Amino acid sequence: MATEEVAKPAPLPPYPEMILAAIEALNEKAGSNKSAISKHIEGKYGDMPPTHGSLLTAHLARMKESGELIFLKNNYFRADAPDAPPKRGRGRPPKDPNAPPKTPTTSPRPRGRPPKAKDPEAAADKPPKKPKTDPAPAPAADGSTPAKRGRGRPPKVRPAEPTAA
Repeated sequence: MATEEVAKPAPLPPYPEMILAAIEALNEKAGSNKSAISKHIEGKYGDMPPTHGSLLTAHLARMKESGELIFLKNNYFRADAPDAPPKRGRGRPPKDPNAPPKTPTTSPRPRGRPPKAKDPEAAADKPPKKPKTDPAPAPAADGSTPAKRGRGRPPKVRPAEPTAA
């Protein structure tokens, strides 16, 4: 029984080699996405370790950072492929220092609220505002006139505290 040998699966090649071989074998014009690469590797090498997904993600990220792969529109390309799109950096591209300056275009009117006219003739063009006239307050039932209310919320009325004697 000690002489029986258990058939071990052949050792897997390194992940970068498997990834590059899968991208080349799939030969898609728009590049290969992660799930297509994973399915190709699983189909070719059979039983994969349980951490296959995380290992593939880590190796794809490392190869992308090192420049072996180009990642564009959720697809991976080989960097040395002739039909690979040109690699761009992150963010907005810098301005061309040799470009001619743009002539400022004047908009039909400036932004924001126009300033008030300072000359008295411009103010005379507007009709005068009517003065506010409040009707006279009606007398209260006891004959006194009520107090005029001020602006805003009235103060909170607190009940008088009984004094202890």
